[in-house]
Amino acid sequence: MRFYTKEDKLFEIICSDYQLLNVISRFGMNLGVEEKDIASICEENNIDCNTFLAIINFTKNNGEKIWHLNSISLQTLCNYLKQSHTYYLDFLLPTIRRKLIEAIGSLPANEIASLILKFYDEYCIELQKHLKTEEKDIFPYVEKLINSEVEPQTSHIDSIISLHRRPLDQKLSEIKELIIKYFKCEGKNYLINSVLYDIFLLEQDLKCHGKLETEVFVEEIKRLENKYKENPLLIRKTTSEVKEILSQREKDVIICVVKEMTNKAIADKLSISINTVTTHRRNIAKKLNIHSSAGLTIYAIMNQLVDIKEVKL
Repeated sequence: MRFYTKEDKLFEIICSDYQLLNVISRFGMNLGVEEKDIASICEENNIDCNTFLAIINFTKNNGEKIWHLNSISLQTLCNYLKQSHTYYLDFLLPTIRRKLIEAIGSLPANEIASLILKFYDEYCIELQKHLKTEEKDIFPYVEKLINSEVEPQTSHIDSIISLHRRPLDQKLSEIKELIIKYFKCEGKNYLINSVLYDIFLLEQDLKCHGKLETEVFVEEIKRLENKYKENPLLIRKTTSEVKEILSQREKDVIICVVKEMTNKAIADKLSISINTVTTHRRNIAKKLNIHSSAGLTIYAIMNQLVDIKEVKL
């Protein structure tokens, strides 16, 4: 099967598979693409081209086949997933509900219509909980991970996988079954068929979205987590975190070093041995990744361990 490449024209891709319009819109791309290829349009929109190609090929094949790229941008993928959530919650689900009410009516006397609408509303609530959980817990963690601001936490991957184990599609299947088997349309059935078609597309779209999260998003998160596990020094510590990892005695040693005291003078002042001073200095260098007196001086001033007036510049 042929995969789209960066040389392909976006116009031709849309015409060959109109369902990719949803993918393109979630990247924030506008129409009016002229005869430009994917690489040019991605560059114009500041979108990582490899990630764009990975997602449209994944979607085109319903998540069944994808060549694995080593250079997928986790940030671009995360942005795409967030935009997908916005599309579902703010546009697609409300749109289907409006069409559903118009097609079947919402009067209590119409038992089948009331039941269909009840099932749909229950489904929307469950899906909203699912998506909001990801927005509250998963996406912020991933963005901190991308910015080297947090240590790897495997519980977040477990959470993604657990969320997708919930049988949300069962309720959607029940809605389709109710409409197809038991809703008798009076007059022309164009509208009810149209909303049913939308529900089928929603189901297909969400299945692909789920596979994108569990098979691509999760793997890219693991890849970055493993990178930090192999080299923990890549993780940036905030000022408050650095302060917490230093003991009070280590802070005292830093102050003495900044004041240009010798190891013996530090030992005498703090009533500890010279060997203990040496050990403290070694631990400080390891924790802060600072290996010079000048670096410690800057650190001490920035973290208010000493006043700049006390420092000999």
